[in-house]
Order: sequence, then C-alpha cells, then structure tokens
Amino acid sequence: MAPINIIYISLEGNTRAFLNQLSEYAKQQHTFNADNPLITTKEISDQTIPAKEEKPFFVFVPTYLTGGNGIDSGYTEIMTNALGEYIADGNNAAMCLGVVGSGNRNFNEQYCLTARMYAHRFNAPFLADYELRGTSRDAERIYAILKKRWAEFN
Repeated sequence: MAPINIIYISLEGNTRAFLNQLSEYAKQQHTFNADNPLITTKEISDQTIPAKEEKPFFVFVPTYLTGGNGIDSGYTEIMTNALGEYIADGNNAAMCLGVVGSGNRNFNEQYCLTARMYAHRFNAPFLADYELRGTSRDAERIYAILKKRWAEFN
C-alpha cells in the first residue's frame, strides 16, 4: 500500500512531535504487516513555495485563534495561514482526504476550532483530534482512522 501523505504546520513543535510519534507507530505496524502503510510528512511554513499536490493527503493543524470566542462572536485564524494558503492554491484542496486537529482542551469551545474551520473551508471531513503533543493511544487511534480512510482511496 502507498504511504499515507500528511501535510502540516507546526508552530511550537507540538504537531511535529506528534507526527514523529505517529510515523514511528506506522513503522512498527508496517514491520508486523507490510500491508500497513507508512507515513510521509510535508511541513508547511511561511517560506514554503506553493506546489501542486499530485497525491491525496491529510492535513494536521493546531489551533491558533484570536478575537471573539470562536463560536458566536467571531474568530480570526492566526499563524496557520501559510498552511491554508498552500491548500487553497490551485487544485490542492481537492486532494485533501480529511483534517486532524490539535489544541488545548482548556480553551473549551475553541478546542480544535482551526481544524474544524479548515474542514469546512476545504470541504473535507474533520477526522480526529488530540491534545497538544498527543499520546501513544492518540497515535494508535488516529493511525487506524487514517489507514481506513486511505484504503478507501488507494
């Protein structure tokens, strides 16, 4: 099976750390059974030049908002704009199979709101969430979700 492609942004290193953990888990699963896909990642930053994505991918995005409470008094996405612009470029959004969000549960209704907004904006399902750097159980759970959805398209 082809590797699972993930595009992400990591501002404080939490998303990158979780994806490292998720990639390691995928390697272990692949070792046990070669039908379990590996994971490839592509980090987007303000310096990333837009490119045409040729293969389907998942998006991992942390939550960074300002202004209002994000529910009934508005919100403004901050700091993840480079990722949103990258996905919006050309036909990339059509290749997005789903969005996974992270955040801090202390922010209540704003928890993973950026990912939910990305899912809406790019007409892709919100697949899963995890808090901050995630746990090994999060990696196992999210890998299963990605693997199932990936198999539907490969």
